[in-house]
Amino acid sequence: MRFELSHDRRNISDEDILADMRRVARVAGTNVLRQQDYNEHGNFSHSTAINRFGAWSIAVEKAGLLKSVDRQISDAQLFQNLLRVWTALARQPTYSDLRKPLSSYCSATYERRFGSWRLALEAFVEWANREEIEAPECEVSAIPAGRKTRRQPDLRLRFKVLRRDNFKCCLCGTSPALQPGIVLEVDHKVPWSKGGETMIENLQTLCQVCNNGKSNLPLREEEG
Repeated sequence: MRFELSHDRRNISDEDILADMRRVARVAGTNVLRQQDYNEHGNFSHSTAINRFGAWSIAVEKAGLLKSVDRQISDAQLFQNLLRVWTALARQPTYSDLRKPLSSYCSATYERRFGSWRLALEAFVEWANREEIEAPECEVSAIPAGRKTRRQPDLRLRFKVLRRDNFKCCLCGTSPALQPGIVLEVDHKVPWSKGGETMIENLQTLCQVCNNGKSNLPLREEEG
């Protein structure tokens, strides 16, 4: 039996990678190259291409191919899913965190859409930090007469409150990062029923247990 060393990745040229990507696409009879297909049939891995060109989408474009896109899923849906995962974990999700039932979409979906997992996170942070985020139709409600805000905080405001409070309950200090399964909710310090508005200054993070116990009581007696 004769032993041979595999190719040293450091000696692979850009054109070697691009030519191999074109070969895989040609064999598959398509000009749309998915990361999964390349990993199965390519001489290198999709991560090699990402490390070399900065993003899978850039590598695919340089190879003269088309990237696979989940056209039925909007960017907003992907971001909202990532927000839910981030909130449930009380930390920045890792690549391996995005799996069911925690996440509706896998990490590869984000890679295909944005070019790499890192670029997906950067796009999410930019989205989350915008002044306004369009909420799903089911979450949109009219502002009641005589009030300045809606009762339920929108996605962006909810995320800002949780992030400000370090994803911890302001009463008992518990967090999903320390106790998986803990559910965090955004509560009105001055209850909505007593005139409290849905503004970041009047909102706090509470775990589900503390929030159920507090109900519509104010934090301090003088607020009642």
